[in-house]
Amino acid sequence: MDRITLDITNALDSAVGPEQGVSLEELSDLRETASKALAAVQARRSLDLCWMDLPYQQEVHDAVLEYTASVEGRFKNVVVLGIGGSALGNTALHAALSSPFHDLAPPPGHPRLFVLDNVDPDLVGEWLDHFDPSETLFNVISKSGGTAETMSQFLLFRGRLVEALGEEAHREHIVVTTDETKGILREIVEREGYQSFVVPDGVGGRFSVLSPVGLVSSALVGIDIKGVLAGAAAMDELCKEAPLDENPALMYACLQWLMQEKMSKNISVTFSYSHRLRALADWYAQLLAESIGKRKGVDGNIVHKGPTPVRAVGVTDQHSQVQLYVEGPFDKWFTLLSVTQADHAVPLPSAYPDLEGVEYLAGSDLGDLFTAEREGTRVALTEARRPNVSIIFPRVDARSVGQYLAMMEISVAVMGELYGVDAFDQPGVEAGKVAAYALMGRAGYEARRAEIEASAPTERKII
Repeated sequence: MDRITLDITNALDSAVGPEQGVSLEELSDLRETASKALAAVQARRSLDLCWMDLPYQQEVHDAVLEYTASVEGRFKNVVVLGIGGSALGNTALHAALSSPFHDLAPPPGHPRLFVLDNVDPDLVGEWLDHFDPSETLFNVISKSGGTAETMSQFLLFRGRLVEALGEEAHREHIVVTTDETKGILREIVEREGYQSFVVPDGVGGRFSVLSPVGLVSSALVGIDIKGVLAGAAAMDELCKEAPLDENPALMYACLQWLMQEKMSKNISVTFSYSHRLRALADWYAQLLAESIGKRKGVDGNIVHKGPTPVRAVGVTDQHSQVQLYVEGPFDKWFTLLSVTQADHAVPLPSAYPDLEGVEYLAGSDLGDLFTAEREGTRVALTEARRPNVSIIFPRVDARSVGQYLAMMEISVAVMGELYGVDAFDQPGVEAGKVAAYALMGRAGYEARRAEIEASAPTERKII
């Protein structure tokens, strides 16, 4: 099979017992509810959920490839200036579809990629200590155009570019992805004449990876974005109307809801048994947390819904987290990302035939050991009655990664319907942004600053 598949066997009560697993009857009872939830999401795709049609926007894809071809070989570095949904997808695609050592030894004609998704001065300052902005293309990403972190980085690097290259020449080192007509960043694009791309209406940050937000940086470093988009389109077509038993996105949404609402498992662990897929777990953590973690339901009632996403990497975290997972509280369920066929064969030579603790490895391959470690974790979790499912990639390539991105986006959208929350707003994030604006002295936020200062403790207890 050339698509990713979902194996739910070890989440069922037949594998982990009725106290921890879900039954086929419970899933069957959800068929009608799940179908209605999917229909509600699909009905909005041409209205306000335009992220669902991103895989089909051929003109946009061609424009991205045309631009990246025009700058090929000109820059040693590409730096993404963005945060949250403007960064996590870029990192996930680069980690999955470039060499793990791409940024140490880029292929000829391709730049290194750095995603500076924080304003920690030690991060940004270290980058400036080691790299030359004049050899760099800066990809500035903000849908609203006013994200404080992104705009501060833009001001910093623009200043360095102007200082090194001048007002005119610096413009070739900046490409912007933002709203088509609104926001400060769009106004700056119009003033400066920067090359720019659009984040369409109806595409929130955490659902934007298949827009120019994720495609521009990926194409610049040589990732097959057409393959990613083809995979996403194939998964979208599969999941549009298929019933629960044939629809991996729908099934995953139902399992997540059942695990938390019926089985009291509030923690969702994505355990990546692929070094290259590890950053997909980070991307999914934002998608799940920001979409489903809500104080209010769509009916206005206080609900405080949402699972807590946790990320782990196999086999690394077998030696740091699995003890808790196998013997700790029954408050977690697990998704293992596994890969059927690795790209590399790494055979182990024979040595020390008289030492049994070494000899058994001789003649095998690192892939054999990696697979055995993954299966060992699956067995240990299942025998300890910890429900787990597997998302199986035939191999890590552009098409399978695109399928995963689309599957999880559709699944989380359906989860919003099942949980009864708005999966597409983020009031908690906005509250933090407003507080930051106030503390930085932004005009129009004086009253909020006064509130914060008035509520600050008059005395702190520090030990």
